[in-house]
Amino acid sequence: MTLTVQPHREAVGLKTGQLYLDGQWGPGTGSGTWTHRHPASGEEIGEFAIATAADVDAAVASARDAFESGTWSNSRASTRVAVLHRYADLLREHAEELRGLQALDNSVPLSFSSTIYATSVGAAADVFDHHAGWVDKLGGETLAPYQGGDHLAMTFREPIGVVAAILPWNAPFLLFAQKVAPALAAGCTIVLKPSEYCTFTVLRMAELLAEAGLPAGTLNVVTGPGDPVGEALITHPGVDKVSFTGSRAVGRHIVEASAGTLKRVSLELGGKSPALVFADAPNVALAAATVVGAVTMGLSGQACVANTRALVHRDVYDEFLGAAQGMAQAMTYGDPFDPGVTASPLINEKQLTRVLGYIEKGKSEGARLVFGGERLGGDLENGNFVGPTIFADVDNNATIAQEEIFGPVLAVVPFSDEEEAVRMANDTEYGLGAGVFSADVQRAFRVSRKLRAGTIGVNGFQVEPHLPFGGFKQSGLGREGGKSSIEAYTELKSVFLPLTDEMM
Repeated sequence: MTLTVQPHREAVGLKTGQLYLDGQWGPGTGSGTWTHRHPASGEEIGEFAIATAADVDAAVASARDAFESGTWSNSRASTRVAVLHRYADLLREHAEELRGLQALDNSVPLSFSSTIYATSVGAAADVFDHHAGWVDKLGGETLAPYQGGDHLAMTFREPIGVVAAILPWNAPFLLFAQKVAPALAAGCTIVLKPSEYCTFTVLRMAELLAEAGLPAGTLNVVTGPGDPVGEALITHPGVDKVSFTGSRAVGRHIVEASAGTLKRVSLELGGKSPALVFADAPNVALAAATVVGAVTMGLSGQACVANTRALVHRDVYDEFLGAAQGMAQAMTYGDPFDPGVTASPLINEKQLTRVLGYIEKGKSEGARLVFGGERLGGDLENGNFVGPTIFADVDNNATIAQEEIFGPVLAVVPFSDEEEAVRMANDTEYGLGAGVFSADVQRAFRVSRKLRAGTIGVNGFQVEPHLPFGGFKQSGLGREGGKSSIEAYTELKSVFLPLTDEMM
């Protein structure tokens, strides 16, 4: 029987998507709508409004009025802390509902979103709890007079203003939290645009934030594709900062578009993250399962930080390949609400075509295909499914070893010694993440320091709410998570105050 998700649509109670402006839900000023097709079945799931330039103007004006009024930024710290904690509690209470909405949006299996911390509702709630703790602790300094005399020199951190937060489709819970929580904790107001491929989840998350007591206008939501909605937002003169997670091409465009008004910009733009598996790895089979799981399980490789390059020492190369193929064989596909399903389809037909093109490119450039490489058919023929794909003996300069594929494709590259492994790991335009598998603590630390990447996992990987996340090189600008994240939503102000009537 051909896969259908329509019964789940009725069970979850999917609502028609509207805009959220100045505390009110409505259709906006235009008549355009976006029809969302489910990536696993190809069925029409629902429609939501496409915001117009006028709607974006209204959203920014609402955020600006709310910011200037100080309803949120100048409220008591205890009030803001209470709202953020209350929202974290609401997320946990509505976790099952939100996971169901996400499964209808991007088809991430419930088995994955309920067990893997980084993609869970619980992780998002923890991010809000963490940043709530910074509300009354984000201060400046009082500095000793440098030139002597009787005066004070001080610094203050003040909210940056109106923030445009633009989300991707693949991890709405965590990425909503990583942008919205620090911005609100810093006292900013927000205009948020979800991906057109994952809108209904974000609309519900925004609705719950209003229930938590966030004042009207503090968060506004405009929906629709990047062109025209995202473009109107990133070029708007009333926006002080843009925070974006997505493709490198769009990130570059945002930098160019921000130049006219010198907007502050935070960007997370993907990666080609290596996993370095040394001969003394504590468990080579477990290392292979970890790497292949990140590339195939859940999001099917549609995750920016996944280790899509495995650099493996020649002494354990065959052992790694054998274990990797065993892990790949364990992946199951289908209805994301089925607890036995472990992996998702690609998000749309364009991405399906792109990934299949990279697989053919890998073959034509001489890499050895050892597993998969095909679109899945049968009951899944109406979905965008590509099975786990493993290439061996890949040249580190090959296309599939250098370009971000964003699909379930692993390139396995052999190496002979530590120096070669580090050199190949750093031989990329990206620098988001990396993994090091070794039982030698000194080696693991030494190699971690040499790798040009923002987050390094040693014999495992995890996202933490208080740990900065971001990339080197063309993987982006800035960090999300922890103190550095909330500081990125502030401006630093210096104040000089003489304590006598004498001029300095």
